[in-house]
Amino acid sequence: MTEPAALREVLVACIGNPDCGDDGIGSLVAQELERQLPSHAPLIVRRGDMLALAEDFAGFNAVVCVDAAAPMDTPGRIHRIDLTSEELPRELSATSTHGFGLAEAIELVRALNRAPRTIVIYAVEGACFDVGAVMTQAVAASAEETARLVAGEAERLIASLDRTSGPASA
Repeated sequence: MTEPAALREVLVACIGNPDCGDDGIGSLVAQELERQLPSHAPLIVRRGDMLALAEDFAGFNAVVCVDAAAPMDTPGRIHRIDLTSEELPRELSATSTHGFGLAEAIELVRALNRAPRTIVIYAVEGACFDVGAVMTQAVAASAEETARLVAGEAERLIASLDRTSGPASA
């Protein structure tokens, strides 16, 4: 029949290409998260096919994404964006080695009416996105803290969704 709600509540999606310098932060955070995420919060890593997120997001009440952000002023700085109450700032996603970036993928999922109720993004400011470049030290140093924040976010969302998963209110 239907899967229990707790098994399909929160997806964690880490995005980025580890062969393009700081864009690899998603993969590095995913490695950290393997030890920290609740067992019933699935973790996926996307290295380029952002269109696949439309399928990945299907059936989840909430998604937490990790991606590199365009350089602004502080490489390694972590930005939390809750798309329930704010828009994804274009300046954070201006640099994408994916071609079709996370912002566009979310817009597509929303246009198809397949977006989860809650989408939270942890965007880590990068400095170098060159092919073949090594991740900068400041960005690499943010991976552990980003993973801790994402794991806490997933746990908070699971608890929040468990409390509200009763009968739908009008």
